[in-house]
Amino acid sequence: MKVGFISLGCAKNQVNCEQMIWQTYEAGHEVALGAEDCDVAVVNTCGFLQEARDEAMAEIEKLAELKRAGKLKKIIVTGCMAQWKKEEMKTLCPDADGFIGVGGYDSIAQVLEQAEAGERPALFGDIDAPVPETDRVVCTSDYWAWLRIAEGCDNRCAYCVIPFIRGRFRSRPEEKILEEARNLAEAGMKELIVVAQDITRYGLDLYGRRTLAELLPKLCAIEGIQWVRLHYLYPDEITDELIDVIAREPKIVKYLDIPIQHISDKVLKAMHRRGTGDEIRVLFRKLRQRIPGLVLRTSLIAGFPGETEEDFEELCEFLLEYQVERAGVFPYSPEPGSAAASYPDQVDEDVKRRRVELLTDLQLRVVDQFCQDQVGKTLTVLCEGYDDETELYFGRSQYDSPEIDGIVHFEGEEGGVAPGGFYQVKITSTYDGELIGVIDNEEAEA
Repeated sequence: MKVGFISLGCAKNQVNCEQMIWQTYEAGHEVALGAEDCDVAVVNTCGFLQEARDEAMAEIEKLAELKRAGKLKKIIVTGCMAQWKKEEMKTLCPDADGFIGVGGYDSIAQVLEQAEAGERPALFGDIDAPVPETDRVVCTSDYWAWLRIAEGCDNRCAYCVIPFIRGRFRSRPEEKILEEARNLAEAGMKELIVVAQDITRYGLDLYGRRTLAELLPKLCAIEGIQWVRLHYLYPDEITDELIDVIAREPKIVKYLDIPIQHISDKVLKAMHRRGTGDEIRVLFRKLRQRIPGLVLRTSLIAGFPGETEEDFEELCEFLLEYQVERAGVFPYSPEPGSAAASYPDQVDEDVKRRRVELLTDLQLRVVDQFCQDQVGKTLTVLCEGYDDETELYFGRSQYDSPEIDGIVHFEGEEGGVAPGGFYQVKITSTYDGELIGVIDNEEAEA
């Protein structure tokens, strides 16, 4: 049986999908990415926002059309949406032949077998169980991979349902993380992107203390790994010890993803976020001072219930004053089951859209200035391929996380540049928020 996989949503979802691919292969099935020419399609859904659930339903409907046309035998729906809507899934997805929640990913082989036998299994498992230590088939790249160090979340933010979908925060044992990291390095991975819903909490549940600052130097010591990137650090948990580790370890790229969501004290409190706007400002100044060349990424929510024009203006002023180089801007979405969905003073949809547009325009100004500041500098770039249309190689600098940030386009001699290699690229110009350059032979020789 040939089983095709489609993964939607975040990095954690991708890791889960890669584990299912491994288990499916181990069970003796042929595996593929996508549904084309497959007997079974497995779609791993995101359930974080309504927009993500709509995307998942659209993907499932496409698969249902293939099934009705006789081009697909079975559809398995897995992941966050399946977990969040588990009581409704059989009705929502009448053409699906099986369902797996986030607590049941290790049941994929069993579900495939049951579905093939004509059953309609629905296995959701325990979302608070220890993180399964399962091998995976990395599908993102030959050169970089996500490294998940924990699952779930204990931060009960008022706008978020992740704790109800993915369970409480559970750290993976350090030895298991390091073993996986070494295996990834042996497989040729050059960059590891450390992910969890909140990596700054790592170790608290297992060891009684936060141990990210102890884990990172051990990751950096692994031969073959050249970049270690950190996603997502909660601002109130970033200690001086952790800052020192990030500053002194050359393999840790000077790029930190710190979701703050807002800067207004009133809005932060309503969001159930820990800390104040001034504490965030102090932290960002400290990080800039102690980590030279740091680039910051954050996420911002516009139009949260009760957000006034004054609150919004404070957020705009912060973005400009602190020159946050990378920011994802999102309109508030009232997710059923979240605390904020029942708040009074819900902001009008048109007002939300206007605020998102304004923040996005401000962010583009910051990005343009950042790109201009890179002209004339030489950056280390991980080459990811060659673009026949532009006749340029392309890759990422340490300031660019895959899939969400920009690309560096650069000239290089044919045969002298290979995907997966690191090159010194002198930036000569910018275009539409991305950098253009040429290999700096003098820097390479040095």
